[in-house]
Amino acid sequence: MQFTNTQKRAAAWSLIAALMVLALWLLGPVLTPFVVAAVLSYALTPLVNRIDSWGWSRMPRVVAVILVELLFILALLGLVLLIVPIMAKELPMMREQVPLLADRLNSGLTPWLAQFGIHVSLDVASIKAVALKYLNANYEEAFGSLLSSLKLGGSVALAIIGNGVLIPVALFYMLMDWDKFVARLLELVPLPMRAAVDSFTDEADSVLGQYLRGQLLVMLAMAIFYAIGLALFGLDLALPIGVFTGLAMFIPYLGFGIGLLLAILSGLLQFASLKALVMVAVVYGIGQVVESLILTPRLVGERIGLHPLAVIFALLAFGQVFGFVGVLIALPASAVLLVGIRRIKGRYMGSKLYRG
Repeated sequence: MQFTNTQKRAAAWSLIAALMVLALWLLGPVLTPFVVAAVLSYALTPLVNRIDSWGWSRMPRVVAVILVELLFILALLGLVLLIVPIMAKELPMMREQVPLLADRLNSGLTPWLAQFGIHVSLDVASIKAVALKYLNANYEEAFGSLLSSLKLGGSVALAIIGNGVLIPVALFYMLMDWDKFVARLLELVPLPMRAAVDSFTDEADSVLGQYLRGQLLVMLAMAIFYAIGLALFGLDLALPIGVFTGLAMFIPYLGFGIGLLLAILSGLLQFASLKALVMVAVVYGIGQVVESLILTPRLVGERIGLHPLAVIFALLAFGQVFGFVGVLIALPASAVLLVGIRRIKGRYMGSKLYRG
């Protein structure tokens, strides 16, 4: 049986794709820092190029790379530190309010359920004892248990520290030569296929770029909205919770859900009344409407085609197959698959098989 050149090329590219998938699956732990650095390089290279162009060739590119990488590290540390004031504020409040909330829940919920023939008896004393056992644990014990766990799981701790050192180093070199890396990869594409591959990669880059830029604007706008909205109700932790909710929306629904739970918990601990639920319902209800009906359609755009449910499915599917590396490549891979599906659909719609 004779194969045409097109069939041979298709088989070759299928083999290459299969080998790449196998390499990701087998070498996932080793590739993790390099994949992280590659994803970050893709996102940060335009900013490096912009700063480098502002230097009018008088400023070495290494200065732009160091500046962008430092800004990114500071932004990442800032996001992590958003959790610190929340925990530092809420843990002492939980020690004081949890027993009171348990009593109020028992005294209010039990009679209300009894009206419907549902008889529930909460063991308030046991709930208090369990909650206070963990909340009253001092920080020295927690720090000691953390150290002991690190000793027991030394390989895990070593991997975390190693990745923490290796990722910034790999990111530095990739930012320095990202355009060269991409150019060398494209040189491997056969000349007859160069135009088609260039068109495909340009479209995939456009889709992913539009999604990332639009989503970033939505995140910043909603972070400001939630922080101001919660502050107007007098919530002490309005700024960290609002900013965290907005920035965590990069993961659709999950980030919003975590921020919603933090706001409810903080409101109940501070106000210990119905005001907490009213505050959360008003601020997060209006925020969800504004984000879904106004900001996302205008800033992200339905034409991109990356529906939030598709993003969630991609994160879960790639994470299940490839682990943490799969989560990192889920969004870029989804953009590439989206472009491929669009082109296959276009060819099918224009074929005789569809038209009859």
